[in-house]
Amino acid sequence: MLFRANFKELQVINSMNTDFARLQMVNQQVRGWNVYDEDVLSMLRELPRERFVPPGYEMLAFADTEIAIGHGQYMMTPTIEGRLLQSLGLKGDEHVLEIGTGSGFLTACLAMLSARVTSIDIFDDFIAKAGAQLDECGIDNVELLTMNAMHELPQGSFDTIAVTGSVQSFEPRFVEALNPGGKLFVVVGDAPAMQAKLVERTEGHDWQTVTLFETTLLPLQDAALPPQFSF
Repeated sequence: MLFRANFKELQVINSMNTDFARLQMVNQQVRGWNVYDEDVLSMLRELPRERFVPPGYEMLAFADTEIAIGHGQYMMTPTIEGRLLQSLGLKGDEHVLEIGTGSGFLTACLAMLSARVTSIDIFDDFIAKAGAQLDECGIDNVELLTMNAMHELPQGSFDTIAVTGSVQSFEPRFVEALNPGGKLFVVVGDAPAMQAKLVERTEGHDWQTVTLFETTLLPLQDAALPPQFSF
């Protein structure tokens, strides 16, 4: 009985440590990088990011670093996730398209801030793992699809699109998948000088673009041009 009591105490301590680490991540890293949207900050304080990282990386979930998740892919850093979410200005009634499900953490964030999310990824195992974690967190307003965004997009149009990998040049197809007034977050360019952009679709096929910040992000699968390609 003494062992069981100590084990329960350890569980409580570990939970407290995790909650504190998540709080520090939000207050010191995310908020410190000009993320002030309280809806975004509150959601990040509550959502267990540590559940979406590979086993053994739970405490690294709160560091401002990319985490390898397989297939040469990485989770975004918490600061970039925060800036992405803030830039979209979600109000809770949007249908969001996420291009690049990855670990499923950003999928969960988008789902908590919007009405529903359609998320696509080229890797079947990412879709399966993300689905399992979303179920564990009780998030049920997400549709997950295996799809290569460089070849096709889901049918229909969306209020918001979040692209979680970079593209070398701007993809007008992404804007055309937006409803008028819809917003797109995308990182464009080549390392080390990529630009995070917020694109808003206006009437017809026009759009306006604002550059948010410079960063580096791995390209979407099939989005990078081969080394011998030249303009």
